[in-house]
Amino acid sequence: MTRRPADPWVRVVIVTYNPGERLTRCLAALAGQSLDRFEVVIVDNESSDGSIAFPLPDGRFSRLAAGANLGFAAGANLGSRGATTPWLATLNPDTVPAPDWLEQLELATRAYPNAAAFGSTQLRERAPDRLDGGGDVYSIFGIAWRGGFDQPASLVTGDQPVFSPCAAAALYRRDLFGAVGGFAEDFFCYLEDVDLGFRLRQQGHSMIQVAAARVIHAGSASTGRHSRFTLFHATRNGIFLMVRCLPLPLLLLAIPLFVTAQIALMTRTPHPSARLSGLAAGMAALPHLRRSRRDLRRINRLSLGATASLLAWNPRHLLRRAMVPLSSAE
Repeated sequence: MTRRPADPWVRVVIVTYNPGERLTRCLAALAGQSLDRFEVVIVDNESSDGSIAFPLPDGRFSRLAAGANLGFAAGANLGSRGATTPWLATLNPDTVPAPDWLEQLELATRAYPNAAAFGSTQLRERAPDRLDGGGDVYSIFGIAWRGGFDQPASLVTGDQPVFSPCAAAALYRRDLFGAVGGFAEDFFCYLEDVDLGFRLRQQGHSMIQVAAARVIHAGSASTGRHSRFTLFHATRNGIFLMVRCLPLPLLLLAIPLFVTAQIALMTRTPHPSARLSGLAAGMAALPHLRRSRRDLRRINRLSLGATASLLAWNPRHLLRRAMVPLSSAE
């Protein structure tokens, strides 16, 4: 049996909640990585499907019972505690990383030594020639998306800066992850990775999407892409993200655009009441969000113009869920 290496370069954190057999496939793909100096911590959010009893591949893998359903954000933070590796990776249990996934990310850390985080090329499980995402995009409409969703994977032609990496398959410098407080646990799940990326950017750090680091991703396998749960959290957390991170002039512009977009989406997607509940929950959290906002504004190093240049402004990009290189985001 392969043992935990004496000097792993990365801890991979996998947060699970009723992942089923997908977890077995994910762990098998990790066990077969071309670069084997890693450790894996699986944080189980009180699954009831028996997956907590699944056998682990070898000594590099360990399991941590959360004791409750903490959500992704708090679960990932829990899994990162005590890590001594220079890097932390987050990986969803509904992914299947390519055999050289970790190797390509490790090579990227050498090629871009000043970057704080790296993203992976995510391919759709049912159509691997199409993208599940090529890096997270954040827009002036207060809406974020996985860039290039359902578009040809051939659009990814090389590494490029992104607003933030999607935490379904991302790599973070451990010291910087800790310095900004990790994932915001109030988010529970959805958009916590964009929030983390925003906070890293406010500190002046860059993030790179690595073309050759590839994973297959089912996407919302546990919760459903258009479920009430997903729509509620995505809407509520959109308010969390705007109020916490956007400078006031951009926030005043984004709020009416966000509300208008949500009203339009209610006519195009199921469960409009879930979006309404998300809006109400976001508004109810404003007193707490204002405190978070003050704390973040005090440590923000980005000018208004620099922040604006990171956002997608073209509504066509939003409608197409396009990849938006930062150099052409305005």
